[in-house]
Amino acid sequence: YHPAPLSEKAPIDTFVVEISALYKLPVNYSITSGDEKGYFIIHSSSGIIRTSKNLELEDFPVNFKVRATDSSNAAIFNEVEVKVEVIDENNFPPVFPSSLLEERLPEHSPATQIVQLKAQDNDTGRNGFLTYGILNGHRLKFRINETTGILYSTAPFDYEEEPTEYQVVVYAEDDGIPEKKRGYCTVVIKIMD
Repeated sequence: YHPAPLSEKAPIDTFVVEISALYKLPVNYSITSGDEKGYFIIHSSSGIIRTSKNLELEDFPVNFKVRATDSSNAAIFNEVEVKVEVIDENNFPPVFPSSLLEERLPEHSPATQIVQLKAQDNDTGRNGFLTYGILNGHRLKFRINETTGILYSTAPFDYEEEPTEYQVVVYAEDDGIPEKKRGYCTVVIKIMD
């Protein structure tokens, strides 16, 4: 048996899997080995396995054996292995060191690198893998490298003819399970005469 993975936040008494032995007489189910930390309990007549305590991610996967025994003769039994995995929940959103940055850019500068943005995410694995993007307009004036977080201008600015200040809202998004989380940073870009 290899049931669907459980969330690390699964509450006590969460259904895991139902074990079913084909036998002409009633059987008693029991967990015989492999669940040394006592994460699971099995209903002796139905074969339904549930969690018995909070799950610690670092202890998984857990492989344990379940025995089905003839209810009138303990010498007649069979065993099956159950493998339970636990999913690392996406606990933390990405966080920028500052939610507001101010950068200056001389007018008539060719397309150029403005600033490298770097967010932190305290999750591990894909839950902490970040990509960057621009949330608001100004996509014609600015672009961001989704991997490095470097914000670039895409064309020169004219101080006399165009706005002298832009607010670019940048996000960092993790690749989390079950849902992705975002953090935001506003970059105020002042065009210098």
